[in-house]
Amino acid sequence: MHVTVLGATGGIGRATTLELAARGHAVTAVSRSITPAHVPSDVRALAADLTDPVAARAACAGSDVVVMAASLPYAAWANHLQPMVTTALDAAAAADARFVMVDNLYGYGTPDTPITDASPEVGTTRKAAVRRDLGRSLLAAHAAGHARVTIGRFSDYYGVHGQNSLVNMLGVDRVLAGKRPQAFIDADQPHTFAYLPDAARAVATLVERPEADGRSWILPAAEPRTQRAILTLVCEAAGRPARIGRITPGMLWVAGLVDTQLREAREQVAQFDRPYVALGRDFEATFGPLRTTPHEVAVAETVAGRRVARSSGAPLAA
Repeated sequence: MHVTVLGATGGIGRATTLELAARGHAVTAVSRSITPAHVPSDVRALAADLTDPVAARAACAGSDVVVMAASLPYAAWANHLQPMVTTALDAAAAADARFVMVDNLYGYGTPDTPITDASPEVGTTRKAAVRRDLGRSLLAAHAAGHARVTIGRFSDYYGVHGQNSLVNMLGVDRVLAGKRPQAFIDADQPHTFAYLPDAARAVATLVERPEADGRSWILPAAEPRTQRAILTLVCEAAGRPARIGRITPGMLWVAGLVDTQLREAREQVAQFDRPYVALGRDFEATFGPLRTTPHEVAVAETVAGRRVARSSGAPLAA
């Protein structure tokens, strides 16, 4: 099977590229700035601007499945995310390829009970509306026969390649730089964190199983942990004392006055000031249990991999 991964230098894009290649698929890894150094030798690297319809169609030509793992900074979601995804969807349709969209859980908002596939998408923030409308448009395209669409959704993630994730930015990379790790808003609320290789195995399952088409799936992850528990594991793996700080809502508000990304992150407070748990029950009932990595192992692997990355400065190709 020939699979094209769009956004292949991002966290889940890179992890999915590696997983698909390990399963023996022919993989083309696409992003604006990718080079062969970013991928294993058996993966084709292709630089392309996914906002350009001609470039997107060329990137997807000959594919059996297109994985859309590319995203944009928060501030660009409202005006630019839907057009970019639509361009990718049209490119997949032109290639007669299935379209597997990698998505998050924002559309569900912050319910008082665990998020499941049966949960209504009732999020009230601007970002929730963007993601909800995006998912609905993709499934409408599937229902209309324009393309064959599957959506895989997962919660906050971490991993060697997830340098822009909350756990990596506020935990792993700060600790490896000799700084104190920081919890976001509340250190002691249970939260679902997905390890990127686990999420990539779930995405690869959707790639290989065309019966997944026509709906969204919450991807399974290891059991929920608090940020304090995860950051304590980070400190233990790095050989540092577990002295954990906290970014408070007030600190976030002040920082957002001068930092656009932090200003946009104000909408995410409600995902961290209360329990935020997601359950991939439908996925496992349909495709079987997904092997997930215990957080103790996953965090240790992340710290070790990020330490190598920091010391070498080279792209992470494996």
